[in-house]
Amino acid sequence: MKKNVLLLIITLFPVFMQGQKTEYRIHSNIPYYEESIRKGDSYISERCVLDIYYPVNAAGFATVVWFHGGGLTGGEKHIPNGLKDKGHCIVAVNYQLHPRVNCPEYIEDAAAAVAWVFNHIKEYGGNTDQLFVSGHSAGAYLTGMLGLDKRWLRAHGMDADRIAGLFVLSGNAITHMTIRKERGIAETTPVIDEYATSFHVRPDTPPLFLMTGDRELEMLGRYEENAYFLRMLKLAGNKQAVLYEFDGYGHDMTGPAFPLMLKRMDEICNKKK
Repeated sequence: MKKNVLLLIITLFPVFMQGQKTEYRIHSNIPYYEESIRKGDSYISERCVLDIYYPVNAAGFATVVWFHGGGLTGGEKHIPNGLKDKGHCIVAVNYQLHPRVNCPEYIEDAAAAVAWVFNHIKEYGGNTDQLFVSGHSAGAYLTGMLGLDKRWLRAHGMDADRIAGLFVLSGNAITHMTIRKERGIAETTPVIDEYATSFHVRPDTPPLFLMTGDRELEMLGRYEENAYFLRMLKLAGNKQAVLYEFDGYGHDMTGPAFPLMLKRMDEICNKKK
């Protein structure tokens, strides 16, 4: 009888364990710059930090580096609810803001944060071959700049093509409006220069998912910017880029975007296995 009970426990143990809810842990306010850079600069020490939300006792999981929005003038790092509890690690990043800094310092911060994650995520159990970068609005702009203009990560000895996928949620494809503001240019005057993702069109990007709200509800022609960007990418021979428009949603279109983002992440990760 005891033998049968033991066999039953052994048989059911894997099923029992599969039914357990994954535990997550968060480590907050980790500096991503070396102490030599932070020393004597209270603003860098305050802003250039990140939070890591990761599954405990797991290994080989995918990671999303998430940049918050706020027009490069505001906003705070946060772990999006729509990405929580899905078996992935989320790294939420703060960066310096205008008017305390000007372009390109916030782009440099974003690059430093991504480089830090590439260098350290294995310590938490993550897989560097499954590291995605994403953000909404200004955070999406930073995402696109890091993925398209390779100089920012190259400054840290890294190739932007190591990124497993880029999810650009309602991001600027022309030069960001705050950068134009820094130069005295109106937000309704479009500019495409080296600080526009559209300026860095190339055929060999990581998988690139451009997502916007409804073209009639989005802010400042955001859909049209991305539609033009996609057209130029295709003309350059890029087969990795796609554009999604979420009908009925305005600038805040993360609700429908997150499930699609997670689905595409899983597809990419499964191909890498």
